[in-house]
Amino acid sequence: MTPNTMKAMVLIGHGDVEKLEYKDVPTPSPAPGEVLVKVTATAKNNTDRKAREGLYPTKKGETTSFQMGGKPTLIFPRIQGADIAGRVVAVGTGVDPGRIGDRGLLDFNIYGHNRRDINLTPDYYGHGADGGYAEYVVVPSDQFHCVQNDELADAQLAAMGMCSYQTAMHMLTSAHVTAGERVLVTGASGGVGTALIQLCRIMGAIPFALSTSDKAAALTKLGAESVLDRSDMDSFVERVKAQTGGKPLDAVMDLVGGDMTDRFIDAMIFDMNARKTYPRLSIAGASGGNVSEILWTRIYLYQVQIFGVSHGTREEAEQLVEWIRGGQLKPVLHGAFRLSQLHQAERYFMNRGSNYLGKIVIVPDSQWDEHGKLWSLESSA
Repeated sequence: MTPNTMKAMVLIGHGDVEKLEYKDVPTPSPAPGEVLVKVTATAKNNTDRKAREGLYPTKKGETTSFQMGGKPTLIFPRIQGADIAGRVVAVGTGVDPGRIGDRGLLDFNIYGHNRRDINLTPDYYGHGADGGYAEYVVVPSDQFHCVQNDELADAQLAAMGMCSYQTAMHMLTSAHVTAGERVLVTGASGGVGTALIQLCRIMGAIPFALSTSDKAAALTKLGAESVLDRSDMDSFVERVKAQTGGKPLDAVMDLVGGDMTDRFIDAMIFDMNARKTYPRLSIAGASGGNVSEILWTRIYLYQVQIFGVSHGTREEAEQLVEWIRGGQLKPVLHGAFRLSQLHQAERYFMNRGSNYLGKIVIVPDSQWDEHGKLWSLESSA
């Protein structure tokens, strides 16, 4: 029996973690074409913090969240949390009742149309509609993909959520990365970075990770060809040459931005005669700074192709689910917090130390013993 009310962490406005309130709210009901999911784990993404703080401006001076569809969709109060794992407990009209009991993972996108190959006005659950920082959530039936793999715990399944993996895949497909190409992955220890390393290997590309020396062993084990220490960017190009046999990088998957962007371009253009394709820069983050100063002559004379990446497509989501079901993709789970401790989780994430690799998941308190306790980080916060 589904309760009339549920526990949820509710975002009441732009600001710091005090804008997140843990309270009782009505349990949603599935509309036609939807399923009601009992949430067992939801992966935390940096986009939660950035949306909360209003750090997705599309104009200078804005404190807002992105609104590529023409109007704001982050309306308060809002329940955040995009990468949701759980079980179907009820279905709306037009949905096969046989879906009840399915364990699955959400394709987090709110698509503006039915096309499968493009996503021009990206929005997502936890932003334009309520997400998984709650005990229950309603989502489209065709976007809640059944993943029954017994070897994957629910927390691990949530750690493979689409916000990171689909962004990573769209970075690679936008830049037309192919087998054998040398690809730099910046921000390699985070959710998108670890996804990029795995996806490069599936596609046959060769990933080089930019991170810190203490994470080199873990990233190499995950699939990185080598790990370049980001603490010494003055010698970056020379160190790239040493790792690639003197050959330029074919493409860069950039999650950093800021002053480093020019260095990444340097590593692709130092020997144009050795290239077989145009230099390509896919950008899906700006953790190192939202403004990069680049000479446009460097871009057009060296024919650097730049791809801005936000979300992905239905086709990409479906391919990722197949790789998860088939075991080609592996979870990189750092640890878990209870939903009621989301403030702690946010502070831990912002002040994470050198041992951080992969994803943090948030587990409803009512599901903690079964789905979160094994990976608890609460004593570390």
